[in-house]
Amino acid sequence: MQCEIITIGDELLIGQVVDTNSAWMATELNACGIEVKQISSVHDDAQHIVAALNEAFERADIVLTTGGLGPTKDDITKHVLCDYFHTELIPDDTVKAHIEALYKDRPDVLNRLTETQWLVPKAATILPNRVGSAPLMVFHKDNKILVSMPGVPYEMKIAMTEQVLPYLSAHSAVFQRSGLSGAAGLNSIIHKTALVYGVPESVLALRLEEWENNLPADLHLAYLPKDGIVRLRLSQYSNNLSAEGGLSAQRSDSAAVFKQLLELLGDDCIATEDKPLESILGDLLKERHATIATAESCTGGKLASLLNKQPGSSAFYFGSVVAYDNSVKHNVLGVRQEDLETFGAVSEPVVRQMAEGVRRLLKTDYAIATSGIAGPDGGTAEKPVGTVWIAWATPTETFAQCFHLGRLREQITDRTCVTSLTKLIKYLHIS
Repeated sequence: MQCEIITIGDELLIGQVVDTNSAWMATELNACGIEVKQISSVHDDAQHIVAALNEAFERADIVLTTGGLGPTKDDITKHVLCDYFHTELIPDDTVKAHIEALYKDRPDVLNRLTETQWLVPKAATILPNRVGSAPLMVFHKDNKILVSMPGVPYEMKIAMTEQVLPYLSAHSAVFQRSGLSGAAGLNSIIHKTALVYGVPESVLALRLEEWENNLPADLHLAYLPKDGIVRLRLSQYSNNLSAEGGLSAQRSDSAAVFKQLLELLGDDCIATEDKPLESILGDLLKERHATIATAESCTGGKLASLLNKQPGSSAFYFGSVVAYDNSVKHNVLGVRQEDLETFGAVSEPVVRQMAEGVRRLLKTDYAIATSGIAGPDGGTAEKPVGTVWIAWATPTETFAQCFHLGRLREQITDRTCVTSLTKLIKYLHIS
């Protein structure tokens, strides 16, 4: 099945709100075997919305929209959909009861504007929105489906998980009977991912050129570089079903092809899961029943935030010392004052002592320390902006390395975090 996503709202197009909905939706849809063909953002303008709907229905079997379902005048999506599907708004007692229960402790919210929320298009199938007042509306058109959802991210995620994806799964037979493009039902998309560290994208492409040129027609390799990591995604889209309902014999063996890719990558591949580095490191530490702490200067707590935000991080992550000032490096982490004065904060002796100090202080198995010049000021000819020292303290040794990680402050701190995590992941793989 093929899908298009339309996010609606002026706030998306003036940069006031970042569209996180479509990225999350695309991930979930792909996991269910629904291929997303296009994502669009449109103004709160009737003509613009209608034009986007017409174009989407020409290309896709499913159209998902978010936004414009509130009770205020700028929320026009419901009215536009009524006109588009030649229907009218009628009261829905079930939606009304839900809204009254939702706001029973807030009588001020139950006003004449909120009352418009239980008016729904007569031609729509209404799905419940457990956590919000705007109902989910499903329309059918020429064996195709449109689902309209609220734009509030947490409402949309619950709606997709609890209502929309199950609804689409239950109606996948409609697409198979209709003979529409992508009528393979669910679970017809496969993605396999390899994370590669330390190899530039162009160098990697030359290494894989012959193998990539001989890929079967139903397999495609994508290069997704960011901050020193190249994510290689091998994708397989198969829309053919055999008469028995299984995948046709023409489908390539993606597992065997992916194995060939991993052999070509060798030790440069650090993971075969499409997961954040901090999650990969966390899993490795949990497998070993090991713990970690961080001592940060230039990254200012960013590394700690990455490790801490994962569910279950308390099993392996103990804490951090953000030692931005030299007095904290000396008084808290035990860095020798003479080394700070002789070598400077951005140096191997200092970053080694930071890692060892926080490991000793928080009694962990491993520790990472960062110290660098993130700019835009503070660089010298000897240590220009982007110079970063990172150290890793382990139960048996401490090692450190100097890196030059760019010129922009955010770029430098992001790359420092990536490098810090990646090097420890590689160490744990071989230790």
